[in-house]
Amino acid sequence: MNIKIINKSNHALPSYETIASAGMDLRANLSESRILKPLERSIVGTGLFIELPIGFEAQVRPRSGLAAKEGITVLNAPGTIDADYRGEIGVILVNLSNEEFEIVNGERIAQLVISKHERAEWTVVESLNETVRGEGGFGSTGKN
Repeated sequence: MNIKIINKSNHALPSYETIASAGMDLRANLSESRILKPLERSIVGTGLFIELPIGFEAQVRPRSGLAAKEGITVLNAPGTIDADYRGEIGVILVNLSNEEFEIVNGERIAQLVISKHERAEWTVVESLNETVRGEGGFGSTGKN
């Protein structure tokens, strides 16, 4: 699939690290580094603008290493970029650690996953088909 992209950063385009990778790394596009204090959130620009085909979305997801090692994650994960959005891709980072974290220009801060989706149409009914689970909500299927 071919996607139109404008790159206003000084960084290479996002790319897959391996043949089996689902996501491409997004990099911070900053004029100067930024400190993210514990429990603080910040929108970090990437300098990237994309044009997705209708029927596709781009999902912004955390990088597992950054989350595990530093406590830095994407606040609204996964963030959705709709096919009709033409603004800069921004990443809402949050610091869930007890230490300050410095975001530097060019740092890999998130992953971008391109995903196909369907559009739903609602059919209003009076009842739904029965299932074994029924109306069992959060935790109703047990821990095992």
